[in-house]
Amino acid sequence: MDLHLQDSVAVVTGASRGIGLAVTKALAAEGAKVVAGARTLNPDLSRLEWTGVVLPVEVDLSTPEGPEYLVGRSAHFGGLDILVNNVGAVTPRTAGFLAVTDEEWFATWNLGFMAAVRATRAAVPLLVARGGGVVVTIASVNAFLPDPGVIDYSATKAALRNVSKSWSKEFGAQGLRFSTVSPGPVATDLWLGEHGVAATLAAAAGTDPDTAREQAIAAQGGFETGRFTRPDEVADLVVLLASDRAGNVTGADFVIDGGLVKTL
Repeated sequence: MDLHLQDSVAVVTGASRGIGLAVTKALAAEGAKVVAGARTLNPDLSRLEWTGVVLPVEVDLSTPEGPEYLVGRSAHFGGLDILVNNVGAVTPRTAGFLAVTDEEWFATWNLGFMAAVRATRAAVPLLVARGGGVVVTIASVNAFLPDPGVIDYSATKAALRNVSKSWSKEFGAQGLRFSTVSPGPVATDLWLGEHGVAATLAAAAGTDPDTAREQAIAAQGGFETGRFTRPDEVADLVVLLASDRAGNVTGADFVIDGGLVKTL
């Protein structure tokens, strides 16, 4: 299926690994030109520059000016058609809600929510100038499955779903579409890395990461598919939503969780 993305221009935040890197690769494979932002340009992202269609940009998206700077780099390719708000981080709160400080709340909110707000604020005029465009924001099933172990992360993801819906209402008449994608656990470093959720839970419980991971999944009822979602599967959904094949889709949230969520 031709997604009609040839020569479109996209900006992806948090593009150095996991979902962001997968989205960057998927967009480039469809012929899009991608400005890929990350705090650190690792080899996996940097080598994509040799394709000629990916511009890696080192940027701190937790700063007030970082998201606007990244979006502005789309001028390198002549405009902007797609924004993918992906950047975020999660810190398991193993000591509970009362131990989460104001500084920790603000840090999670700043990177997990305000980076998307700032990037979208910078992108909207550029998208309107192109006659239309798409913003896809990575949320999470934790937006509607609140978890005290990731209480601040869950709150920011709920806020992202809310604000994306508001954007769809305000800017729909100008040819802009906004959607969110809500993955369950994904096979990335955020979940499975050395300092990821499973390892942190394991250290707190005095068990091994595999056991902690299985216990965390079992607490939600488990996967119907029996496995984590792969980053490329999330990326495929994002790229479809960014294309005109989903041209009348806006204000919607799409869950990709292997059947983890059991409610309607």
